[in-house]
Amino acid sequence: MKPDFIRQMNEGYEVKEDCIVLGAGILNKQVVPEVQVKLPLSTLNRHGLIAGATGTGKTKTLQFLAEQLSQKGISSMVLDIKGDLSGLGAPGTFNDKIKERHQSIGIPWEPVNNHVEFLSISSQQGLRVRATISEFGPVLLSRILALNETQESVLSLAIKYADDHSLPLLDLDDLKASLQHINGEGKTEVQKYFGSVSSATIGILFRKIIELEQQGAKQFFGERSFDVFDLVRVNADGRGVISILRSLDIQDKPLFFSTFMMQMLAEIYSSFEELGDVEKPKLCFFIDEAHLLFDAANSALLRQIETMVKLIRSKGVGIFFITQNPIDIPDGILAQLGLKIQHGLRAFTARDRKAIKLACENFPLTEYYVVDNLITELGIGEALVTALDANGIPTPLVHTMLQAPGSRMGILTNEEIRMIVTRSGIAGYYNEEINRESAAEILSARLENSGNVQAKKEKPGSQEKSAIEEVLDNPITRQVGRTVARELTRGLLGVLGLKKGSNKWF
Repeated sequence: MKPDFIRQMNEGYEVKEDCIVLGAGILNKQVVPEVQVKLPLSTLNRHGLIAGATGTGKTKTLQFLAEQLSQKGISSMVLDIKGDLSGLGAPGTFNDKIKERHQSIGIPWEPVNNHVEFLSISSQQGLRVRATISEFGPVLLSRILALNETQESVLSLAIKYADDHSLPLLDLDDLKASLQHINGEGKTEVQKYFGSVSSATIGILFRKIIELEQQGAKQFFGERSFDVFDLVRVNADGRGVISILRSLDIQDKPLFFSTFMMQMLAEIYSSFEELGDVEKPKLCFFIDEAHLLFDAANSALLRQIETMVKLIRSKGVGIFFITQNPIDIPDGILAQLGLKIQHGLRAFTARDRKAIKLACENFPLTEYYVVDNLITELGIGEALVTALDANGIPTPLVHTMLQAPGSRMGILTNEEIRMIVTRSGIAGYYNEEINRESAAEILSARLENSGNVQAKKEKPGSQEKSAIEEVLDNPITRQVGRTVARELTRGLLGVLGLKKGSNKWF
């Protein structure tokens, strides 16, 4: 059986192009170093899944893949929900366990010094990732605020009014100012063109925005907006940058997390050029604790995620979901994932046994393993692997002893993280506080001058300017930056099916 196993697996995992060697095959609990499990770089934009129970090694697998991609000149963005991926920022230390593992698979181990950037959308240390209200748009903002159709329509009206009147919406204060204006000074004009807007609905929106501010979102919305092209930088020695988004304090805010992720992916899709089939991906996204992305998602958001997974590969982007169990991933998305790395699962309950049965159904048939038994017996750093070959054909299922990561298999101290952030070439740019004149300041100035406007109105022969004329004539107003990207993103979100069927504004 062993010669047939070696022949069949080597045929299935034969790669003539550049690749990542994941590890060596295992048969009958014995490592077979003659079987090298290889992943072609050209297939990594077909997405993937890393699954397994707690403590089975899936985080280390993510770590290994990210650093291997970096050495191939491919950038990664890693979502660090638990804080255990910061070790990517320091070289690992050789020990007896690593020595034993790598001797068995016949692959030498070397420490890796990765080029890492720490990012943050909350209070965590790192480069500040921000977006303006205009860039985020009404569709995703409505998801965060959990608005009904009427409330979403009023929010859309407030954002459209600001866009049409050259009132930059940068942060939540600007959004509140726009809502207040259409319910006050601008109410007559809004009624003329769009009909009445309920003051009660405006009040509800205000309360929901304040609630969002209390969840920490106030520091996310604003400038400078993060440029997604900074995710695909390559350093002087040709290594791709690993961007680690530290999100330790948003585990209890899954809706905000999932909506942020979709905004980021939508902007990447609208900004990156169409590449089609590529020799290697441009960017790989690793979404740890992926169940957080789906738990709070309604049916519309799930449809959008599924569509995004289908479309974004043509932009040279691969998405990898990391979760405890494959059943955490919706079937429509799971079907799009070319690479599956399944670590051990535990059969403690009836639900666990059902989950194992479902997980086994996702694998190709094999004569070498009793999969439903083996999946509960996998050791730490072992996994069942199937991928796509260079022709897009699924490879044979193989029990694999995985390579150990070359970076630290532990977390960095706060001081080590601070030093990395300090050395960053772009952190200073994004961490600079900017508060340029926007909707809140412009509308406040207009309110202060309303007495003068009223006096002018009462003079004989004078004619009051319309609200539109007044704003357009104001020399200090400016268009929101990155307008093109914003509109493309909004259009994409509409195409993907998040917008309601109604065309009403309220």
